[in-house]
Amino acid sequence: MSEQMKKWRLILGEAAERTFNEQGFTASSLSVEERLMDEALHALYEGDQQLGRSIKLSKWLGDVRTLFPSDIVSVIQQDAIEKRGLTQLLFEPETLKSVTPSIEMVATLMALKGHIPEQTKETARELIATVVEEIKSRLENDIQQAVKGVLNRKQRTPLGSGAQSIDWKYTIQRNLKNYDRERKVVIPERFYFYERERKSTNWTIILDIDQSGSMADSVIYASIIGSIFASLPALNTHVIAFDTEVVDLTEQCQDDPVDMLFGIQLGGGTDINRSLGYCKPLIENPDKTIFILISDLYENGNEAAMMRKMKELKEDGVKVISLLALSDDGVPSYDERNARRLASMGIPCFGCSPQLLPELIEQALKGEDLSQWKSTNNHK
Repeated sequence: MSEQMKKWRLILGEAAERTFNEQGFTASSLSVEERLMDEALHALYEGDQQLGRSIKLSKWLGDVRTLFPSDIVSVIQQDAIEKRGLTQLLFEPETLKSVTPSIEMVATLMALKGHIPEQTKETARELIATVVEEIKSRLENDIQQAVKGVLNRKQRTPLGSGAQSIDWKYTIQRNLKNYDRERKVVIPERFYFYERERKSTNWTIILDIDQSGSMADSVIYASIIGSIFASLPALNTHVIAFDTEVVDLTEQCQDDPVDMLFGIQLGGGTDINRSLGYCKPLIENPDKTIFILISDLYENGNEAAMMRKMKELKEDGVKVISLLALSDDGVPSYDERNARRLASMGIPCFGCSPQLLPELIEQALKGEDLSQWKSTNNHK
């Protein structure tokens, strides 16, 4: 059997076996590993019972993890949860240990956390911690470098070491009076260098996170990124989550991002206006505050008041950003009318992948036009 035909046989399953037999391709043409793959896929997509009743689930999860690439494993696991009754079986510690950690699995556990038995909670926590550490390892250095790189350049000094430390633009501006017309060069009287010592600043970042069910991936990424921000002394970070109520996760964010994720309640309605009312008193210096609303903008509260508060933040000098999604999957369904209204106020409104967020924060700290950044990076 050709490799192409084998792939199609695995994709289409036993239902297409007769057609393949007529073409001379039988199940015996599959290797031992490919037959195991076929059995695992058949149990999920073609069986007539709940997955846990038809096979030994821990073995099935082990086979799936061994036989398929990690990105495919995540898809299979999620299909098992949504289509074949795996959810309740996640409450068994031995089963949960066989699950491959993924952001989708974390979202599922967060949604179920109120029902997870005591004996399974520590296993669930370990799984979530694995995903948290994986995301932090990917993003932490980039975020730290983006923030420190900008803030360390806010102060200049006439002392320094090496050409790389020279602020050439500022040095030239300060020495234009020493321009030699004959040689057509500026002869610096003094060089100015970037200050490399860590400086305490008053910059504040507020993450206002919509925890409705459709925003699950964004909630997880935003919470973990919030914990990275909180680890930087140069930033005063607040992490707020909301549905129809508002919960301040700042303290948990500083202590343990896993505890913070367990403090989030996915689902429920959406009252953006109420969250804005909570966040506004947290702003002490508007000119040094970045406010990031992470929401699909479907407002169930007072929409007119929500728009008014967003406009006031912008007019006060706060750098306001509306992220429709913070995820790898692009922009989900969102309220296009509200997005257009925010854009008309000069508030950039788009989806962003976690990998691009460090650059976004860097541009915001520099005071760059984020509408231009959005266009350059092809966001919606």
